[in-house]
Amino acid sequence: MFQKSNRRDWLCSAAALGGSALGAVAGVGGRSHAAAASSKASWETATQKALSWLSKTQSSRGHWNTQVYPTAMAALSGTAMISSGSTTTQGPFAKQIARTADYLISKSRDNGLIGDPQTDQRYTYGHGFAMLFLSQVLGEEGLLDRRRELVDVLSRAVEFSGNAQTAAGGWGYVSAAEGNDFDEGSTTITQVQGLRGCRNAGIPVSSDVIERAKQYIYECKNKDGGISYSSRQRGNSRPAITAAALAALYNAGDYDSEHVPEMWAYTKEQLHSISDGARAFGHWHYTYLYYSQVVYRQGDELWLPFRAKLYDRIVSQQRPDGSWDGQIHPVYVTACNLIMLQLDYGYLPIYQR
Repeated sequence: MFQKSNRRDWLCSAAALGGSALGAVAGVGGRSHAAAASSKASWETATQKALSWLSKTQSSRGHWNTQVYPTAMAALSGTAMISSGSTTTQGPFAKQIARTADYLISKSRDNGLIGDPQTDQRYTYGHGFAMLFLSQVLGEEGLLDRRRELVDVLSRAVEFSGNAQTAAGGWGYVSAAEGNDFDEGSTTITQVQGLRGCRNAGIPVSSDVIERAKQYIYECKNKDGGISYSSRQRGNSRPAITAAALAALYNAGDYDSEHVPEMWAYTKEQLHSISDGARAFGHWHYTYLYYSQVVYRQGDELWLPFRAKLYDRIVSQQRPDGSWDGQIHPVYVTACNLIMLQLDYGYLPIYQR
């Protein structure tokens, strides 16, 4: 697809060969070779249709015309496209990815926030997802001017996140100062993943900020291994937040603490069957965006049969135009599904095993 071979080409070939070898031994999830091949073909077709839909619905300014979470939508959509192997300078979606990067760069404010608090009342979501996307772009950015801009934007974004952290070590929908020090699990996870992406890309991140965030997650853990909504509103465990917290802990390099096995056992029991029940608290795509990352990191013995169920379900719900409908907005649901469908490609450092 590209004119010259690079690391992404090699990774794609390796992933394809690995998947073929595993399929030759056991198929996909124990199914016949023919069924496995048919499923893989349908997954790839769905992925390409969805990528095409995202690229066509992007505005010339680099964002998507949604009424809600404009920064988060752009960042998630950009992440979905770079998950395919394209960069800002190479691949079929290079133009769209570059537009997304430039749009998010333009949303960087003097205090480091990426987003607009005047139009987004929960701006920490967008800030976290933007850090994640831009940090993944930085690693393969070939244009010197944009690379310098990215380093500057991300350095200030990291500083903003540190200043926005609450006394308990988490984050809320807005900064600690503006939100009366309120925090909750889902926004905390976006900050941790974004900060880890920045650190992996060479942007300095305070280890104290990460450690305080990890301790926040531990403090919100209940006896059943699940994570509650907030340090201030302890209550029943939330499967979705627990899956997201576990993914964030893996990103932070925490595989061996005493808390991780308990959290993993809880999420596996609650989510592995891929049900529609209240365990996902209505946020099915959010839940499985993170739970899929957790299962993927367990290795192929667990991942491959789970992948078959997850991907077949996702593909069965795709609309004819390539998008998916669901909670929040089709752009959000489509981006989440695309990130899940492309985990095996292994292009993004933040999602690699």
